[in-house]
Amino acid sequence: MLTLTERMLMPTESDQHAESFPTTQWSLVSRAGKQGLTVNSAALNQLLIRYLPALRAHLVVTKRIAPERADDLLQSFVARKFLEENLAAQADRARGKFRTFLLTLLDRFVISEFRRAAAKKRGAERWSNLTLEQLETQAAGDQRPSDAYDVTWARQLLSEAVRRMEAECRSCGRPDIWGVFQCRVLEPTLAGATPLDYSEVVTRFGFRSPSQAANVLITAKRMFERILRAVVAEYAVSEAEVEDEIRDLRVILARFGAGAR
Repeated sequence: MLTLTERMLMPTESDQHAESFPTTQWSLVSRAGKQGLTVNSAALNQLLIRYLPALRAHLVVTKRIAPERADDLLQSFVARKFLEENLAAQADRARGKFRTFLLTLLDRFVISEFRRAAAKKRGAERWSNLTLEQLETQAAGDQRPSDAYDVTWARQLLSEAVRRMEAECRSCGRPDIWGVFQCRVLEPTLAGATPLDYSEVVTRFGFRSPSQAANVLITAKRMFERILRAVVAEYAVSEAEVEDEIRDLRVILARFGAGAR
């Protein structure tokens, strides 16, 4: 049987037909909030798909919580904060980046659960290799996201942008744009592959010349940049924050390897 976390991470038909480009800032977070008396489950699914893997990595790697316990904590966090308290509707964009806001709330939630279990003598110390005091010290210290959180967030962001670009190329009947981007940029960047020589690109995708293939690659790069910005803009407060998040993404990829593997 699938856990709540696994069900939330499974793509739905609504996810496949989600809007590619937001019409308002923070649209993804806003759409996940309550509409009337119910939570917008399709938008919430998109939000969780974006963030749950990064939150899980943060718990397992940074907080040193066993994977099974991390899954339990995330299920409780989603149920209480998103479904019962409707966190998405309460999120205040004026407080800064949503991903930092979300991580802070998770840290506080973990400490609260740790204390609850300790009070009931359930052996809370076995949740993690860290003590309650160490968890509290971490939460009270530098609020920058952990490396594990950053890398997984970057991977999810790139994955969503790549998914949307492939879908757009397919819907527009331009497999050549996707193919050139994949063999000249995507695979070399994420998998360390050697970029396909332009002579082979011409043969594979039916271009008239290497110069035409190079021009299509420029188009592909611009398309990816546009889509990446659209993905970020779904939860960014302003154009300045979009730039800030993309800058963070580049720094993360530079620090931990081009593909953040």
